[in-house]
Order: sequence, then structure tokens, then C-alpha cells
Amino acid sequence: MRTVLITGANKGIGFETAKQMAALGYFVYLGSRNKEKGEKAVLALHELGFFNIAPLHIDIADSTSIKAAKAELEKKVESLDILINNAGILGTMPQEPSTTSIENYKDVFQTNVFGTIEVTQQFLDLLRKSESPRIVNVSSEVGSLMENSDPNWIKYDSVKPFFAVYGASKSAINAYTIALAYELRNTNFKVNSVTPGHTATDFNNYKGFKTVEEGAQPIVQCAILPDKGATGKFYSAEGEVKW
Repeated sequence: MRTVLITGANKGIGFETAKQMAALGYFVYLGSRNKEKGEKAVLALHELGFFNIAPLHIDIADSTSIKAAKAELEKKVESLDILINNAGILGTMPQEPSTTSIENYKDVFQTNVFGTIEVTQQFLDLLRKSESPRIVNVSSEVGSLMENSDPNWIKYDSVKPFFAVYGASKSAINAYTIALAYELRNTNFKVNSVTPGHTATDFNNYKGFKTVEEGAQPIVQCAILPDKGATGKFYSAEGEVKW
């Protein structure tokens, strides 16, 4: 059975992604910063009839936790087929670039950028043992530099006062996606960024217009790309997104 690790999967889009991947027959390791919440999430999925799932305690902002999670997973599997870097934080709001604190930038980047990169690097050895490894970095359209610099973009004015920090962290992850995909271009790896879109979760006080089922769909589609699929791209449910 093919295996997938999803970080930040005890709730919201991560939880729904875990459910959809389990429904497709993958064995899901549900990553969670809080061990108890992760175990409760797994039990909830068991109650829905999904038994091909297990918890994995991992705090992506903590190097020790990441390394411990890798060691734990190595006891259970010989390879990892898919890594979905879903865990992330929004940071303190609003995020005016002229006034938001350096501490806010550091906190958000520690999780969204440095944590995501460290998780990827730590689990690459297991991914390399897969015949068709996939890495999906969950991003956001607010991290698109092309859209943010286009006055005709529908969100051009609305995102500016609120997402300077969060958006910058997702721009950085998009840059990492491009660089890693290029490094692994002559292998079977597929490395892509995905935006779930404005999805209603506790992350945004349920203000999104998409359901979690809709938000998880493009993530799942990138996770199960065929060997002829694209790499080094930025996708949404509607198609390719401008960098």
C-alpha cells in the first residue's frame, strides 16, 4: 500500500486531505503538532471507516520533533510515496508591511518556510526509495508575486493590508518548490505548489467560500499525479496559477 505523510492534518484542509487520500486507498500518516489532537483526528476517521491511517506526532517548527518523527516513521515503513506539506500558521493580523513586527515575520517563517523545508529535507531519503515520489507544498494565491503586482487582480487591494507576512512566506515556499523541482528534474519526483483557494476553516474564522472538500481536491490531485505529470508548477482547482 502506498504511503503519504500530511503535516498539520488534525483539522481543516489537512484533515479532509487525509480523508480523501485514505478513501483512495493510501495509508495515511496524519501529522499533528499536538499528539492528543492527532490521535483524536485518527479516531474520528476510524469511526468513518478509514482504518488505513495512523497518527504521527510532528511539530514542523521544532527540529527535534521533525527528526523524531522521521525516526518513528522509519520504524514503520521502508519508503514514503507522498509528502504533503500542509502545516502552516497565519501569524498576527493585520500585517501592514511598514509596522508589523519582526517577531511576527520570524514566527511565520519559522513554521511556513524553514519548517516546511526542514521536513522536506529530512524525509527525502524515504521519498527517494519510492518509485513515484510526490511532494506537494500547500501554498496560497496571496503568495503569487505576479497576481499581487497586477492592479487588475480581483484581490489586488483586499490582500495588501492583511497578508504581508503570510503572503511573503508562501512566496518563499513557491520559490523553494521551483528550486527543488529543478534539482530533482531528472528523477521520478514531482514537486508542486498548490493553493486550496479561500476555504472556510478556523484558519480564517470560516470566512472562505470553498468547502474543505473543495479545498482539499487540488492538493489530492497533485499528490497522485502520474509519472508524466508536471513538476515545478503552481496549481489551483481551476488550473495553473501565476508565480
